[in-house]
Amino acid sequence: MDMGQCNDAYSAIKVAVALAKAFGCGVNDLPLSMVLSWYEQKAVCILLTLLHLGIKNILLGPSLPAFVSPGVLNFLVEHYNIAPISTPEEDLKRILG
Repeated sequence: MDMGQCNDAYSAIKVAVALAKAFGCGVNDLPLSMVLSWYEQKAVCILLTLLHLGIKNILLGPSLPAFVSPGVLNFLVEHYNIAPISTPEEDLKRILG
């Protein structure tokens, strides 16, 4: 489900929380993924908000922000299952399993 640009992430969070409540599970148990496109610096604040909320399985792209060093990326992958976007086919495989 496309929820718009990165500054629409709050709406995506609200939808995910409502779905989790309706299905009696956690947000990370839902078959959802968030893709954050790094076109503006405010996407960093949005990413930090998502991490604070414990949201996992986020795809970042089209390229990683400069502050994501290999060490930071490893931490994000290990603790939040965050990954850079790749091709549409590979991303769908990752999301859908």
